[in-house]
Amino acid sequence: QVQLVESGGGLVQAGGSLRLSCAASGRTFSSYAMAWFRQAPGKEREFVASIQWSTDFIRYASSVKGRFTISRDSAKNTVYLQMNNLKPEDTAVYYCAAALSGTVWLATNYEYWGQGTQVTVSS
Repeated sequence: QVQLVESGGGLVQAGGSLRLSCAASGRTFSSYAMAWFRQAPGKEREFVASIQWSTDFIRYASSVKGRFTISRDSAKNTVYLQMNNLKPEDTAVYYCAAALSGTVWLATNYEYWGQGTQVTVSS
């Protein structure tokens, strides 16, 4: 059974930092792209960042580039999202996802999803 379990969300003031973790289990993800998406109330789910497990090829949404960093730890089968200089508009539920192929910024390409972790940034 494939599981993606996110953790690390919380409440932080603007300008602060959080690190999200996504622990993956249930299969080998070496051929997968791992990504973070987020969804704010009343808005569509949007792409944040992705990393190819085998090549470390990374993509970021323009809204987070320079502030967020995605990384992975193969030994722990875990993907991270380091979020710095957080802004109130970063407030959302953050989801971890895994896709075998397809355009990495399209949520419809992702086969596996975590349950999400809430990030709230106060002004």
